Amino acid sequence: MKNTIQHFDPRQVMNSDTFEVFHYKGLLPVDIDVHHHDFYEVYLFIKGSAEYWIEGRRVTMAPGDLILINPTELHRSVILPEATDYERIVLWINKDYLHSLSENGTNLAKCFESSRENHTNRLRPNGAALSPIAAKLSSLVEEYCSDSWGKSVCLEAIFIQFMVELNRLCEASSQKLQKEDEDSFILKVLKYINENYSEDLTLDLLAGLFFVSKYHLSHVFRREVGVSVYRYIMLKRLMVAKELLLSGATAGEAAYACGFGDYAGFWRAFRAEYGISPKKFVSGNVSI
Repeated sequence: MKNTIQHFDPRQVMNSDTFEVFHYKGLLPVDIDVHHHDFYEVYLFIKGSAEYWIEGRRVTMAPGDLILINPTELHRSVILPEATDYERIVLWINKDYLHSLSENGTNLAKCFESSRENHTNRLRPNGAALSPIAAKLSSLVEEYCSDSWGKSVCLEAIFIQFMVELNRLCEASSQKLQKEDEDSFILKVLKYINENYSEDLTLDLLAGLFFVSKYHLSHVFRREVGVSVYRYIMLKRLMVAKELLLSGATAGEAAYACGFGDYAGFWRAFRAEYGISPKKFVSGNVSI
């Protein structure tokens, strides 16, 4: 059997208009900041010692866990200090490609929808339920790394089968996202930001609302979330702005809807984060 282990690639932009799959083994060579991307992501944790942070919520990983991330969720993985090895399979899926494969009544993107009843980012299937999912994903990696005749046709067939199995698993699961430290004030701060990103949010305002000092809020927020309060607010606003632009809003409309005081500030922030102007992003349909 061909070795499918790949060297870790820190990029967060897809090079394919269908899907990409990676089999990584070993610790991350670089820290991955809180981020979001324009594609769906499936993450199968095989072994190691790690946590996943999704919108500020901490999910402790166990072998066989599946993480599902949609483009509107800020997230990052965290390798724990006691980790000696870390193995996982990561699948990136182009949104348009997945939707093109979906038929009426068979929405293959349903498992990623945060509005879905009993939605969870983490699935922890038992051995019998995990086996077909893991087998399909392993077959996908093996074919992806091969040079076999008919590779593209075989890849699409395996991919569709995998997505059907994944959605069936989600439909059968009533498991909720594990929420550790549910009562922590940082989760309450995040909830406030996520519901009020269009308002004038400042460190002074948030510290006052939650009756803590600015220093304490800044220190604990960075420790728990991985970025500063300012950085998180900026990422949230830009992420929502991208979705608005793709849905037909003008750059000006997106700017003001997401809490930017003026278009010039929005333009600078968007270009600094994504390396492209908002208008060029829309006109060029660029994935960032």
